[in-house]
Amino acid sequence: MPSAATPRFSVIIPVYGVEGYIRECLESITSQSYPDFEIIAVDDCSQDSSGAIVDEFAARDPRVRAVHREQNGGIGAARNTGIAHARGDYLLFLDGDDSIRPGSLQAIAERLAETADPEILLFDYVRTHVDGTVEASKSGTHIASIGDQVVRPTDRLELLRIFAVVWNRVYRRDFFTTGGFTGDGFRFTDGLYEDALMVYTTMAAAQRVAGLEYVVVEYRQRRQGSSMRSSSPRKHFVIFDQYQRVFDYLEGRPGLDAYRTIVFERMVSHFLYTLARGFRIPRSHRRAYVQQAGRAYRRNEPKGFTPPPGIAGLKFKVLRTGSYAAFESLKAANGTRETAFRALGRSKRWGGRKALKTYYAVQRRLPVDENLAVYSAYWGRTPGCNPLAIHDAAKKLAPNLRGVWVVNQAHAGKLPAGISRVAPATFGYWKAMARAKYLVNNVNFPDSVVKRPGQVHLQTHHGTPLKRMGLDQQYYPAVAKSMDFDKLMERVDRWDWSVSSNQHSTEQWERVYPAPFRTLNAGYPRNDVYYRATAEDVRRIRGALGIAPGKTAILYAPTVRDHQKDAFVSRLDLARFARELGPDHVLLVRAHYFYGADRELSALAERGALIDVSRHPSVEELCLASDALITDYSSIMFDYANLDRPIVTYADDWEMYRTCRGVTFDLLSGEPGDTPGVIATTEDELIEAFRSGAWAAEPAAALRRAFRERFCMWDDGHAAERVVRAVFLGQETLTPPVTPVADRTPAPTPEAAEAATTRQEHVAG
Repeated sequence: MPSAATPRFSVIIPVYGVEGYIRECLESITSQSYPDFEIIAVDDCSQDSSGAIVDEFAARDPRVRAVHREQNGGIGAARNTGIAHARGDYLLFLDGDDSIRPGSLQAIAERLAETADPEILLFDYVRTHVDGTVEASKSGTHIASIGDQVVRPTDRLELLRIFAVVWNRVYRRDFFTTGGFTGDGFRFTDGLYEDALMVYTTMAAAQRVAGLEYVVVEYRQRRQGSSMRSSSPRKHFVIFDQYQRVFDYLEGRPGLDAYRTIVFERMVSHFLYTLARGFRIPRSHRRAYVQQAGRAYRRNEPKGFTPPPGIAGLKFKVLRTGSYAAFESLKAANGTRETAFRALGRSKRWGGRKALKTYYAVQRRLPVDENLAVYSAYWGRTPGCNPLAIHDAAKKLAPNLRGVWVVNQAHAGKLPAGISRVAPATFGYWKAMARAKYLVNNVNFPDSVVKRPGQVHLQTHHGTPLKRMGLDQQYYPAVAKSMDFDKLMERVDRWDWSVSSNQHSTEQWERVYPAPFRTLNAGYPRNDVYYRATAEDVRRIRGALGIAPGKTAILYAPTVRDHQKDAFVSRLDLARFARELGPDHVLLVRAHYFYGADRELSALAERGALIDVSRHPSVEELCLASDALITDYSSIMFDYANLDRPIVTYADDWEMYRTCRGVTFDLLSGEPGDTPGVIATTEDELIEAFRSGAWAAEPAAALRRAFRERFCMWDDGHAAERVVRAVFLGQETLTPPVTPVADRTPAPTPEAAEAATTRQEHVAG
């Protein structure tokens, strides 16, 4: 176990806006085989749930220390806060969206022991991209060049060519806090590019540096959310101040002439790299950037400096002048990569526009209709799910907002009363998509839809993810083979809002759909009905389904299998199970909507063995009508948990499903919060669960309570109102506040609904 006084490592993690990643980051450390460490996670006033996740880890692992700053200060200030709390022999800095590989701390500890505790130990890393690829770093050869030696960086200048970040090395704490040329130690500065300053000053001061040829850090290349993608271009101008601090630090110190030359070359290369990223320095700021870069070049240029050969050296020479016109001329003459990328982007956009209908293009030039919302659910099926609940709430809370639904012709005859419809690929459809202020869907609109300025895209989703979603699907061939992930990300980039019903979903959506949307931790609007339905509603729905009073209705709702999409094949002998349930029970069977009509299921329904509810328009009504749910891996379990009625998991192919589709947690662990009730992995076990009464016994109820606490966090009957107020009415604070799970009253059970009828009849009599 780790030492309470002086752990070997203090892992310092600045935490801000990383709720989709911080759990993985912390788990990568707490699961290390080497136990002698502490984690100091510094919440820099993060506006999401990152701080709460850190607190969760700290509550269950004494090695994790949660520190909450009173004011946001940026990554440098957060790291300084972590250093002030550190007790370890060595400091390891890790960003909250990155992770370390298994065995890393053991490998670092062994190398430190072999090299008699150097001031700095360098190690390798890889870049992990959103498409699943892993890119090796260029640091390996430089680390390998020093082998088993302990060296002084000023004697091995090739080490300065290693990526200048603080998370690909560990620092001995006494060196970091009291070292340097002045003995005052090192501190991180404010603003971006603080790593370069820290790396080049600490390497100049260090006398003993060793290397470890081991990949420790997995450096995540995020599509959005990185500090380097700052919305304020001027924030990137701090790069000049950071490098000036390096040269001020080196000024006048003997024996560092060669060191200064290498750092200067790295500085200019860094200036050029930053300039080439349009998302950092847009065109409107490039003139000022080039001019300031030229001044920094001339001020710090070492005597006799020779630029590198070729195009790179020519860029050095032009940048030295600080002339923006000269630099642009150089780019035009040599066709830089940036210019090529920009031209490619233009060609893609124009190619897409040519494919759009002329009518749609004309409509997009007309004003946005501030009072129009387009709704769609499940790729143009019957109105339902979260979009329908939002539509109904908007009619009351935002009556000036008109709603129109995109519904396929096949479902046009099943529209609820009061629904306005447009059919896909019609003039009305293209006009609505071009002019509507709000686009609301529980899946994605087609690729042909162009989100214009002024439009607001609300993504409601349609379930809590047990299965892997988004970019995680890249690792599962059963789904990846039919998915274009680049196109998926283009669709996700249209989202402005993402609705979530629980913290688990929020973390998953943030991670697997990396785009600059805003998360609405409001609850699922479709689940409001589970707290608003009355006893009369429950009786009415059961009567319409043909469920006789006094019968126990069991809803069986399995999910689709990605390796078996052609037709519904029940994994349960439905006829046998219905017989085993006995005459006091009725079995409701709902096949997944991906499947067409099933003859065997229809035949069983015609014989009266069960009720086929596969085409019933409302899953919510089926849940209200049932006394219990049997499902496998369907997200219906998370919604049904709101009713606080028994849930039985029938998972006869768990290993197959987990391997082919991937899962986000272990549904069959039996642990509170993971498992909603009784587990059955065979048909006989399922029958016995009902025969013995285990399905409704207290142990199952206890599991269900924990499951509700975890996955029904924000579902309290007011989710649709919160979404409408936030998105359509522009309210910054989510209102009304969420009612705690323990204080909620779900819709009455069928038994309670019948009892209420009896009481009413008795009073009336």
